[in-house]
Amino acid sequence: MADGATQRVARALADTRPRVFWLDPDIPGHDVPEPEPPLSGDVSTDLAVVGAGFSGLWTALIAKERDPDRDVVLVEARTTGWAASGRNGGFCAASLTHGYDNGAERWPEEIGELERQGRANLDGIEEAVARYGIDCGFERTGEILAATEPWQAEGFAGSAETTAALGHTSYVWDAERTRREIDSPTYVGALFEPDGVAMVHPAKLVWGLRAACRRLGVRVFENTPVRAIRSAAGGLRLETGGGALHASKVAWGTGAFPGPLRRLKHYLAPVYDYALMTEPLTDGQMASLGWKGRQGVSDAANFFHYYRLTSDNRILWGGYDIVHHYGGKVRPEFDQRPETFRRLAGHFFETFPQLSDVRFTHSWGGVIDTCSRFSAFFGTGYGGRLAYAAGYTGLGVGATRFGAQVMLDRLDGLDTERTRLRMVREKPLPFPPEPVRSLGIGLTLRATAAADRDGGRRNLWLRGLDAMGLGFDS
Repeated sequence: MADGATQRVARALADTRPRVFWLDPDIPGHDVPEPEPPLSGDVSTDLAVVGAGFSGLWTALIAKERDPDRDVVLVEARTTGWAASGRNGGFCAASLTHGYDNGAERWPEEIGELERQGRANLDGIEEAVARYGIDCGFERTGEILAATEPWQAEGFAGSAETTAALGHTSYVWDAERTRREIDSPTYVGALFEPDGVAMVHPAKLVWGLRAACRRLGVRVFENTPVRAIRSAAGGLRLETGGGALHASKVAWGTGAFPGPLRRLKHYLAPVYDYALMTEPLTDGQMASLGWKGRQGVSDAANFFHYYRLTSDNRILWGGYDIVHHYGGKVRPEFDQRPETFRRLAGHFFETFPQLSDVRFTHSWGGVIDTCSRFSAFFGTGYGGRLAYAAGYTGLGVGATRFGAQVMLDRLDGLDTERTRLRMVREKPLPFPPEPVRSLGIGLTLRATAAADRDGGRRNLWLRGLDAMGLGFDS
């Protein structure tokens, strides 16, 4: 960066809080609930749900909706929504497969059905938010995929035709039309899908789902990590620091934290993603942008940014850097990464030079449960008494509700439109052990960055990974 740009970035980041904006109790309207007490002693239940992020919350809620008499206990190692569910960008997407192209490449014979079920899932989230009165800023404003290089826009017309064949509308915009919507000198075109993505305040959605669960009779215990899983008469025994939970069945929805369910470690590669939040924009600054449709935006590079407006007209700006630590280490000190925040801020001002005086108020990072196919996978263990879902790879705000239904279908022994999907029945390829895993991830990241610099052309390494069904994405 030139000296002027470096100084602008330094000014913008000077007073940034190292804190997750969504979870910050000092923000007006953030009524952070008090944590539930930890589990102590021996507790018995019909269904134990482990993990109080979106995956576990949807599972507990839908379990009670299906059978109000079923006793359900939800346990969380920290506090509700503390991990990925409270740290993401708030893009609630219909896609179950991390985008149409990824799904069509892997399950071409059922991509139409996957898209249909994904839309129905998003409809179900919207309906549940309304039915339970969850004030989470749900706005089904759609998403703009913005091209900042000509090669990124080359497939937009074909994508629009595919979307139309599935019965949905999307629009291909040239540079001028894109800039009329949101004014950035970096845009050369865009693909706008108006109905497939909603914006939410993710922490408020988490808190609202917790409240709905409790109203239906779910017992919630926080600060209750599960240390061990053991077979027991009539079910499973989950041992915690302060007691034990005896359950006939268990739904495991812990994301990038597999804990004692060791089989997940072969399939998951935890990677860190980072975000910044601006101060609220003035009316003049908003007018300089346009953005009256309040859509979510991501750019079409391999290493992409995602950004959106909050209810008080801040801009969340995240993505681009993907950081994996050797051995899949997950540590609190990894939540802050100054070099990434400087890079993100520099890209922000390149995208919106008219906002050169804007400052950032919050910076944070979080870990994503990446798998080799970029979309969730499912399984059972302990003789079918435990079901799990993991590997959402950054699209879990919406897809976790679908995953919750898959887990419950399997635990209840149901044959459904979900369980019949090949996507649900198959596992992704596992990642290789260390040190090969980290060496491969590092090589893949470097090759992907080179592809962005080289007009999207993928080298032999990336083409080989594509052929094997392996890869890396955020």
